Parts: sequence; C-alpha cells; structure tokens
Amino acid sequence: MWFIINCIFATLKFLIKIIVMYAIVEIAGQQFKVSKDQKVYVHRLASEEGSKVSFDKILLLDDNGNVTLGAPAVEGASVEAKVLQHLKGDKVIVFKKKRRKGYKKKNGHRQSFTQILIEGIVAASAKKKAAKKEVEVEVTETTEEVKPKAKAKTTKKPKTEE
Repeated sequence: MWFIINCIFATLKFLIKIIVMYAIVEIAGQQFKVSKDQKVYVHRLASEEGSKVSFDKILLLDDNGNVTLGAPAVEGASVEAKVLQHLKGDKVIVFKKKRRKGYKKKNGHRQSFTQILIEGIVAASAKKKAAKKEVEVEVTETTEEVKPKAKAKTTKKPKTEE
C-alpha cells in the first residue's frame, strides 16, 4: 500500500518538474536556477525596495521541455523580478592564528543580500527574431584605392678607415 502511494508521489513530482518553466540566469555575477513565484537571495542590488528589476543574461531557458541554450546568452529573453527587501546574512568569523608566536587575529563579516521575487520569465518571441533578420546593415564600399607609402630613403655613412 505504501509502495503504491510513494510511486504516485514520485510520478507527480516528476511531472511537476516537467511542466514548470525555468531559466538559469546570471544575477550579480552568480548563476541561479529560477522559476515563477520563487524567492531568491542574491548579492546586494542597487535597486530600492519595491522596485522592479529585469535580468537579460539568460544562459538557459526551459519552456515545457523546449530547452534553449544561449551562446553565451539567449537573445530576447528576460527574467522580471521585484525587490522585496535588503538584509544582511549571518556573521562569518575569520580567525587567524600562528601557534607559539602569540599571533591571533579575529575578524567578522556580514554579507549584504537582496531578497527578490521572480514575477515572470519572458521567452524570446518569434516576432523579435523575424524583425532582427529583416534589418540588414548596409556596408558602404570605398572606391578609393589605398596606395602603399613610399619607403623613406636611408643614406649609409661611408666607412672611414682608421
């Protein structure tokens, strides 16, 4: 009986992982796997609390099994988020000691974090891709021929015999 229930829950967990759209995004120099309505702690952002931020450096995008890899980023995709609060992490103690020398140093550090709520993942649309293909950059060719510069003549000094 318990075996059957566990199998059902395992299958449901697997199906939920497939259905959920997620992205791997680079935020403040670190990579995070995010999905909609997820809270993430990232290194301190310059945005104010309550403001909305957008991250454009999407490294991987999974939309219901349709995986898009960026080279290095997926063009046109972005992650929309809202800044919930700024806070500090737990204190980290840094203790240095050299035995038999009387040398001891104790320092502490608290990292500043920002808690963000992922509001949505915007995938690259086909319209944006089509518009980019239509816009072509025209290269103007110059008709002037570039002539090589004449080499400067060097005069050799005659050798004097001593």
